[in-house]
Amino acid sequence: MQNTITLKPGALTLGDLARWRDSHDRFELDTACWTEIRAGAATVEAIVAKGAPAYGINTGFGKLANTHIPNDQLEELQKNIVLSHSAGVGKPLADRVVRLILILKIASLARGRSGVRPVILESLLRLLNAGVYPLIPEKGSVGACGDLAPLAHMTSILLGLGEAHVGGKRMPAQDALRAAGLSPLTLAAKEGLALLNGTQVSTALAIDGWIDIERCFAAAVVAGAMSVDAAMGSDTPFDDRIHQLRGQPGQIAVAAQYRALLQQSEIRNSHLVGDDKVQDPYSLRCQPQVMGAC
Repeated sequence: MQNTITLKPGALTLGDLARWRDSHDRFELDTACWTEIRAGAATVEAIVAKGAPAYGINTGFGKLANTHIPNDQLEELQKNIVLSHSAGVGKPLADRVVRLILILKIASLARGRSGVRPVILESLLRLLNAGVYPLIPEKGSVGACGDLAPLAHMTSILLGLGEAHVGGKRMPAQDALRAAGLSPLTLAAKEGLALLNGTQVSTALAIDGWIDIERCFAAAVVAGAMSVDAAMGSDTPFDDRIHQLRGQPGQIAVAAQYRALLQQSEIRNSHLVGDDKVQDPYSLRCQPQVMGAC
């Protein structure tokens, strides 16, 4: 089932992102965002018209910050920062990760503080909703000021450059844009800088790993509880009083999960009387200590 999700910048939760990573939901921005986006773009336009030096708008980057760039070269400046940083190597990031990257980048730019025009957000939304995922090599970045190389590869598709995955098929950017009903864009002042700056790739990779680890962890706890049952073990080692004495929050929380999973176990109830075992093996009774630390 395909739902339409209204993105509200600053209100994304890990639970939202976990659901959206593997979904086919469509996205739109909260209508209030567009006023802020237009205001941010107007601010950049006013700076350009005034002509006073402003970093990344009408100056070079890094050590070239004191180099003034004429107004008739500002579009070329933004294109060049994208091309010069599109230098990643290695296999492409998984489509599910790129999906998270697009969602996070849209949510960031939609705050209206990066100075990009509405057309940039509209185009990114079209890519996301059409399942067009820019091909982003997994290696190559600059940790000091953002995921510059991978975000350059994300941005290059907007210029009609690079490649993308559409329905799992790899194709040139121009074909991928057509699949989303788009044409190549020309970046305005500051837009290349805004698209490249940020840590959306690092964040997406962390979230992707967290989602999988959380699922593995939940499966491990269930498997552990089943092992106690299968071995006719005791649930006494999961008594809350034991773990409250230790005071380790993870241990306390996980012990509660084991108690809940083993509650009303018919196997446990069947051997409560006449059981001569003194204690279970470590691998059964110390699960809260191990899994709690995890």
